[in-house]
Amino acid sequence: MSERQTRIVFLDAATYGDSPLTAITDTWDCTVHQVTNAAQTGARLAGHTVAVTNKVVIDESLLNSPDARELRLIAVSATGTDIIDKEAASQRGVQVCNVPGYASQSVAQFTMALILELAIRASSYAAAVKAGEWQKSPIFTLLTFPNIELAGKKLGIIGFGNIGMTVAKMARSFGMEILVGARPGDPAPPVERLPLAELLRQADFVSLHCPLTVESRNLINHQSLALMKSTAFLINTARGALIDEPALLQALRNKRIAGAALDVITQEPPPADHPIVVAAKELNNLIVTPHTAWSSREARQRLLAEVKANIEAFLRDEPRNLVAQ
Repeated sequence: MSERQTRIVFLDAATYGDSPLTAITDTWDCTVHQVTNAAQTGARLAGHTVAVTNKVVIDESLLNSPDARELRLIAVSATGTDIIDKEAASQRGVQVCNVPGYASQSVAQFTMALILELAIRASSYAAAVKAGEWQKSPIFTLLTFPNIELAGKKLGIIGFGNIGMTVAKMARSFGMEILVGARPGDPAPPVERLPLAELLRQADFVSLHCPLTVESRNLINHQSLALMKSTAFLINTARGALIDEPALLQALRNKRIAGAALDVITQEPPPADHPIVVAAKELNNLIVTPHTAWSSREARQRLLAEVKANIEAFLRDEPRNLVAQ
């Protein structure tokens, strides 16, 4: 396909924040939408050969609709591609590419920040100062919140790709011991990887970095939570649906585990009455952040550079980061 024939639509450009799109928009004929809802997606695909999406779903019905007649490439500006019906795309001859590895450093350092927050509660102490609690203390300090050292603690990592390995490297610098879990659904995991049940029994912290698949959905549920130590913490910076949320909330309320930090939940953005959002206001052992682990300025710049490289490779008919073709 010639560059002259290429028409690109950005479906959710607000995802990139203040990172400029000019490297792409100055090169090709582009239509930029900041946000696209499900009812708008079809009409916005119409007449375009390339769709760039981060979280806008493109399913079988859209791919088979007249609106997608000219679509030839879906450039997912993320690593996870569960928003795309890849089988339907392949059947329609639409290629799908993603951007692996662009946010490994960003997500890993955010994961460590959550681990540190669960361990030392720095923000809780800062909030106590703002609330005047330190000023009223009869001694020089406050000992209101638990504060534990990471050295010697076991960190169980489920999902040992780019992000999981980067987290392991950072955690080792704090003196943590790393346990790596077998990938969900893997019939023959490497011998050094622990079965999930064994990892959960041993770990002081469990951090999720695996993709969302049929096998990994609700990986953390009533049964798996029951295996964890009562002093253990759970961190999720991967996908919300890896966790059975009602089961986790029950475990937190019953102090079955010590705490959890979630950067992702099952509905994003959540409604005001989402159970996780409501619980975050009530429970002192639950931290929730707004799916922002990936979003360092450097990561967003790498992301857009990789999207452009994927489009250029597609136009040269050279497969790059393809997950469906």
